[in-house]
Amino acid sequence: MRPLSRRSRHARPRAQSRRTAPVAVGLVLMLGCAPLAGCSPAPATPEQRSTTALHPASDELSAIVAEFAREGCTDSSLPVTVEEERLTAVLPNEADPSRPADRTFARTMVEGAGFAGYTAAFTDVLCRQGSVADATAVAERLGTQLWQDAVARAQSAEGVSGDLPASDDRPLYWVRLEAVSVLHQWSPDFALSAAARASLVDVFDRAARGMNDIDLPVGDHVRRVLVSGFDPFSLDGGATGSAAGTVGNQIRYGNPSAATALALDGTRTTAPDGTMVHYEAYTLPVNYPEFERGYLEDTVGPLLEPGDDRLDASITMSQAGGSRFALEQWNGRYHGDVAGNDNFAPCPPGGLTGAPQLAKDNLGCSTQVLERWGGGDTLMDPPQWTASTLPIEQMIVARTGSDVPRPPGDDWEDESVAFGVLWNTDYRYFPDCDAGEETYVSQREDTYPPAHQPTPPPQDSCARGGGGGAYLSNESAYRNTLLRDRAGLDIPAGHIHTPDMQHFDHEFAVTDPTFEAWRDAIIAQSRELIAVVGAHS
Repeated sequence: MRPLSRRSRHARPRAQSRRTAPVAVGLVLMLGCAPLAGCSPAPATPEQRSTTALHPASDELSAIVAEFAREGCTDSSLPVTVEEERLTAVLPNEADPSRPADRTFARTMVEGAGFAGYTAAFTDVLCRQGSVADATAVAERLGTQLWQDAVARAQSAEGVSGDLPASDDRPLYWVRLEAVSVLHQWSPDFALSAAARASLVDVFDRAARGMNDIDLPVGDHVRRVLVSGFDPFSLDGGATGSAAGTVGNQIRYGNPSAATALALDGTRTTAPDGTMVHYEAYTLPVNYPEFERGYLEDTVGPLLEPGDDRLDASITMSQAGGSRFALEQWNGRYHGDVAGNDNFAPCPPGGLTGAPQLAKDNLGCSTQVLERWGGGDTLMDPPQWTASTLPIEQMIVARTGSDVPRPPGDDWEDESVAFGVLWNTDYRYFPDCDAGEETYVSQREDTYPPAHQPTPPPQDSCARGGGGGAYLSNESAYRNTLLRDRAGLDIPAGHIHTPDMQHFDHEFAVTDPTFEAWRDAIIAQSRELIAVVGAHS
């Protein structure tokens, strides 16, 4: 995943959500400094890096939440996240951008997928719970059910409810966000501490991402492959209309990696040697705190432990750009200063010079691993670099896009395939871990064997970015492959970047044929690439 930037010359940034001081223990304020002042924000503490920041809810969001609940079940004074505030976003009307659309974008997505009643039903059940234990059980059960319903919709061959295509990944994101906003403003009849509420949100969120729904067959007769996708991101900004109170059209973005995860979960293929390959999938948030809390490790780690159902391959996926898939070879421990969907980045930007923060001096710029997954507390432990063990040669020579229709505007030069597949062995590093000078190594190949054998990062260097950059895709790749290494396994594990699917014919349409053609083509070729991994695991 790389941050997307598609701002029109007519674009205006969306107004930022208001912030205040912490309202309870465990609710932290993201630190910042005045633009152009030349200051660097204070480094994020471990608590800040792992705690989802909350802030007072807008009246608009509280009104939305209250509509899902019976009177007295929610409290508008309770804080929410920046991400949840986007539930209030309204696009300009598609036909007349001088007027707003007739409903929020979130409701357009949720209703368009036939999920219109989910959040109200979820809230009704939640409001009848009399203890934290009961509420936790309900959150896990209904979160898992939401994931399963989204998977069933994505894989339906007989038509689906709503007017959005089955392959659309966005409804799951927005309905999950609705339910989380209810959990944040739920006002039960019993005492609910900030820590207990945060735990309740985590339980639901993980369940609704498919993290509790992974069911791997046992035995030597099957190969077990796990695939992750990501939420939509870069949702602020884009082209705007003249209608007051509307937002830029980037709110429409989806993520083909999440669409692929929904399409794959629980499916099977047969490898050329006749072995069955079973696929399970889950999605990850585009936020740093959840990674710091172990979302990925807690999902993947137990599946790498000895047992009859141990994974044979673990793949992370995200969206990048262009008309090609990138197979990322090296992953760096460094994560950069681009904020997630919650508007928070643990690594502060440099001052007036723009020089990057050294991870040696600021742990907020360096991936930290929980003690339960091996920890590490030095510059080289965890290591600065991990590497892909995906079957690169087979993934390139398979020409996986040869039977996938090319979507409109696809500019990959080989017109006999939908998208190219390249081995991306780029990386960026600090030759001296005590100095800010960077070195960038560019080496990409779309044929195999490569014209030039790639050069790995110097052993004593400090990472500045892997092939996938220094954002959360790189972080997911790093954490996944580090788990493989610490488990002492040589199974295929690595990261696949997909093409960018944010191609629309119409400026404010919530969906259109071009957008759908890109998503469907990316899903189709993604599945073929993943099947190659399964066949060689």
